[in-house]
Amino acid sequence: MLINQLLKISLTSTIYRNIAINMGASKIINYSEEELLIAKFAKALSHPARVAIIRLLLQKQSCVCGDIVEDLPIAQSTVSQHLKELKESGLIKGNIDGASICYCIDMEVLKTANNILNKQLSASIQIPSTCC
Repeated sequence: MLINQLLKISLTSTIYRNIAINMGASKIINYSEEELLIAKFAKALSHPARVAIIRLLLQKQSCVCGDIVEDLPIAQSTVSQHLKELKESGLIKGNIDGASICYCIDMEVLKTANNILNKQLSASIQIPSTCC
């Protein structure tokens, strides 16, 4: 199953590294696979530049090599950091093409993220509010 593959990759790299630093390695086991994936995707999409990069790659509908910086109002080094975060989340793939790296959306991972986030948000909306 794709979720298990993503989680396995995440636990050994991105999610485990990021969560372990913030809350301790022993506490990560207290969360479900789905909760860890929601956190991973939410973190990846938590900056407007990353959302813009995802939109740009979806609009191009092909791999983009080096054009990303020209389309965004941020520096090359900043774009590189955001691409790194998106790649670590699995939402994008990067392939070396000569001297540059070409980036594209990993559609399977994006579909998984979409399904998981929609499920979470839909469940949250259906809960009646009894607060304030």
